Amino acid sequence: MRIADIFDLPDLIAFLAFLGGWVAYSFVIEFPVFARHGLSRQMNRQREVWMQTLLKRDLRMIDTAIMTGLQQGTGFFASACIFAIGGCFALIGSAEQIALIVTDLPLEGRFDRALVEAKLLGLVTIFAYAFFKFGWSYRLFNYCSILIGAIPMRQEADANPEAAEAAVRRALTMNRIAARHFNAGLRGIFFGLAYLGWFVGPLVLVGTTILVILILGHRQFFSDANVSLRES
Repeated sequence: MRIADIFDLPDLIAFLAFLGGWVAYSFVIEFPVFARHGLSRQMNRQREVWMQTLLKRDLRMIDTAIMTGLQQGTGFFASACIFAIGGCFALIGSAEQIALIVTDLPLEGRFDRALVEAKLLGLVTIFAYAFFKFGWSYRLFNYCSILIGAIPMRQEADANPEAAEAAVRRALTMNRIAARHFNAGLRGIFFGLAYLGWFVGPLVLVGTTILVILILGHRQFFSDANVSLRES
């Protein structure tokens, strides 16, 4: 069965608009000209402050607790993606019943088993992408914990500041990379929510995609959290 036999032209256009919006938003928040004003870049600066403060501490239980919290949050979202994938596969088994239910609703467009299954497989792909991002982020945070443990204590750092600074940079870089993948996983979940609009219709998918981009863009560049960090 060809793609054209499953999706109408409006569905294909809406899906391409969804993918284009996701890619464009990801590019904008990673592009240096725009990223320097975003919340993620502000938090990366605070990560550097954290690592420099860590270097001056004699006892680092606080830093261990912070890393535990980061790992637990990442593990929670990874587990949630697994449950979401399982739920989607359960719905695929009931695709024919879903198509019958949707045809009784006052919605425009064609609904059949093949179309519902294809859309559900797309949703599975999105949550699988998010799971792999969270899984990799969890592992990188684990590596970061090891690198933090390798940072010399204050007396040793005073004796060899170059080695201590190099150890701090390694831990900081690993923490930033882990955070980048965590943020990508969160974006996957948010755009997965936008993708749900496609089950109503192609125009709804375009609308939910625009809505999610506006919400994420506001939180990234114009939220109170970002303003407070810039002011500080």
